[in-house]
Amino acid sequence: MSICGRVCFVLLISCYAGFAADPLGGASEPKPQLTLKREGKQYKRVHQYALRLINHGRLDDADKFLTGWATKFPKDSETQYMLGVLAARNNDGDSAADSMRKAVELGLPESRIVAGPRELFEGVSGHDYFRGLADKHEFVPLHGPLVGNVTDRSASIWVRTAKESEVGVLFHESPNSNGGGVVQIEMSEFKKVSEDKDFCVVVDMKRLTPATDYTYQVCFKDAAGRIRKTAPHEFRTFSTAGKAARFSLAFGGGAGFVPEHERMWNTIGVFKPDLMLLLGDNVYIDDPESVIMQQYTYQRRQSRPEWRALTARTPTFTIWDDHDFSTNDSWGGPTIDKPFWKRDYAFKIFRDNWANPGYAGGWKQPGCWYSFAVGDVDFIMLDCRYYRTSPRGKDRSMLGPVQMEWLKGELKKAKGTFKVLCSSVPWVFKAKGDSRDTWNGYKDEREKVFGFIEENNIEGVVLMSADRHRSDAWKIERPDGYDFFEFNSSRLTNQHVHPEMHKKGALISYNRKQSFGLVEFDTTAADPAVKYTVIDIDGNRIDDITVKRSSLK
Repeated sequence: MSICGRVCFVLLISCYAGFAADPLGGASEPKPQLTLKREGKQYKRVHQYALRLINHGRLDDADKFLTGWATKFPKDSETQYMLGVLAARNNDGDSAADSMRKAVELGLPESRIVAGPRELFEGVSGHDYFRGLADKHEFVPLHGPLVGNVTDRSASIWVRTAKESEVGVLFHESPNSNGGGVVQIEMSEFKKVSEDKDFCVVVDMKRLTPATDYTYQVCFKDAAGRIRKTAPHEFRTFSTAGKAARFSLAFGGGAGFVPEHERMWNTIGVFKPDLMLLLGDNVYIDDPESVIMQQYTYQRRQSRPEWRALTARTPTFTIWDDHDFSTNDSWGGPTIDKPFWKRDYAFKIFRDNWANPGYAGGWKQPGCWYSFAVGDVDFIMLDCRYYRTSPRGKDRSMLGPVQMEWLKGELKKAKGTFKVLCSSVPWVFKAKGDSRDTWNGYKDEREKVFGFIEENNIEGVVLMSADRHRSDAWKIERPDGYDFFEFNSSRLTNQHVHPEMHKKGALISYNRKQSFGLVEFDTTAADPAVKYTVIDIDGNRIDDITVKRSSLK
C-alpha cells in the first residue's frame, strides 16, 4: 500500500471508529468517547478538536472553527499549523505552504512541519516547500535528542529524523570529569531509522563510567558514507549501582500542551535534577484509535525548545495514564490485543516515542512497567491502565495477574535503602473523593501489595504518583506495618486544576500554580533520608517534607 493509501486508510478507520462496537468488550464496560468531542476551554484540546474534525472528514466545520480561532488569536502559531494541515487535506498544497510559513514566522519550529502528518504533504501542489524543509533537516534530529535508560554504565539516546537514515552517537567523558586530560572518543553502533517507527530510533551507549559527565553528538551517515555530526550535548551517568549516593529527581504528570506553560521545562532545568520521572498524562491524546492524533500530540511537545533542552541532558523515564493510553478514567481490560488499538496503536506509539529501560514483556506481553536503580535506590514503575478491569467487576484488578507477580518479584529482590513504587494514579483513597479511578476502586489489590510488603519485611518503601492536578503529600497509616508516605504531583503544565486537600488530611497540598516535585535522596547519612519539595513554575519552593529511613521499617 502506498503512503497516501496508508494515510487514507488511517483516516477512514478514524472516521469509522466512533461507530464501532464496544471496544472494551461487554455491556458493563464504558465506551471510550471516540466520536467528536466538543471544543472545550483548555488550549491543549483546541487543535486536537480541529484535527479530529479533519480526521472525520468534516473539513468545512474544521475550516470554520480554525478561521474563527485565528481571528481571535492571530498570533497563535499552532492554529496556522493546523490550517496548513487542513489545506493539505484539501489537496491545496500552495495554501498549506503559506499557512506553514506563517506558523514559522509566529514561532513554530520547522521540525514540526517535517514531522507530520508528512503523508498529507506528498503529491500536492507546493510540495517543493515541504521537500525543501525535509532536505534542510536531513542531518539533524527533528526531535530530540532525549536521554533515557541511563544506568551507572550505559545510556540511550532517542531521536526522530526527517528521512530514513542511519544514526549513531559519538561520545566521550567531558573534560570536567577527567580533570582535563586526554579524552577517549567512542562511537556507538549505527541504527537504521525506518518509517514504520515514525522515523524514531534509540541508540545505545555502553561501557560508561559511573557518576561521570559525558559529551555526546548525534551522528548521521550520508549517501557517501561520511559521518555528519550535530552540536554536542552533555549528561551524567548514575552513581554506582548498589552504593550509597546523593541525588535528586524531578517528577510529575499533567503535562498538557500549553505554550505559555512550556517554560516549566526550563524551571525544572534550573534545579539540575539527576533524572526526571513522568508518571502519566504526559501529552494528553484521548483518541486511541487515531494514529495521526497520537503522533501529532507527541510531536507538538517534542518540538518545543524548552523540552528539547531539558531532555537532551536529563535522563527521562516515563509511564502512561488514561489520557495517554486511552480516554478519561478508562481501563484496557485483561486481554493483550483487544481492543485492537491497545497493542497496535497505543503501545507501539508509546514505545516509539520514549527510551525507557523496558516495556513489560515486549510485544508478546505489552505494557509500560519496568524497574531501574540509581545508586542504592530502587524504582519500580507500574502500568495502571493496560490490563486494568472495571472497578465494578467481580474480579477487578488494576495491574493484572502477570504484572502483579512481576511486582512481587521486584519487591523481593530489591535491596536498595529506599524502594520507590511509582503509580500513575494516587495510592491514597482520599485523593479523588469517591472516584474508583484511583486505587480507591481496587482496595483489595492495594491491600495485596501493602500486605506483601509487610509479610516479607520489605523496608524503605516510598510511594509516588500523579493524576491529580496539584501537588500533595500524604501519609497512609498501617496497623500492621510502618506508615507509607506518598508524594503526588500532576500539574506540570496543565491549565485545569483540582482542589487542594488540606481538609482531607493531606500533609501538603498546593494548586495555585503549575508545579513539580523535587525529590532529594541522601543514603550516605547515618539515617538516610528522602526530601520532597513542591516547586512552582516560577521556581519558588512552596512546601516540603522529609522522611527518614528509620521510620520505614
